[in-house]
Amino acid sequence: MTAVQRRSTKQRSAVSGLLDEADSFLSAQDVHARLRQRGEAVGLATVYRALQALAEDGDVDVLRTDDGESVYRRCSTGHHHHLVCRRCGRTVEVEGPTVETWARRVGSEHGFTAVEHVVEVFGVCAPCSAAEQA
Repeated sequence: MTAVQRRSTKQRSAVSGLLDEADSFLSAQDVHARLRQRGEAVGLATVYRALQALAEDGDVDVLRTDDGESVYRRCSTGHHHHLVCRRCGRTVEVEGPTVETWARRVGSEHGFTAVEHVVEVFGVCAPCSAAEQA
């Protein structure tokens, strides 16, 4: 899939830069609020468009929360999975060789080719667990 040549704008650069600094997945509303706090003049619709473009170009990963909201995070290149804290949203990229093998095997067993998958693991991170115990 070839990326679309997109016009670089100040607003898109601001959204991209903010995601460079984030260590958790953020909603469009989160991104918009943080940009506004920094004094960036960017509308919520522009944030949505920028995030969608970044996702389409493979520059950010997208998750759907339990309530169906899309959240975004800049990730490393290459296939990986996420371990996400249900409390604070902290996210860790993880490799999953066992998952990769399982996905290929299940696809093959059912006559599927070009099998792809998305695996997200949710839990409670150590700092949030400790805070709950306190």
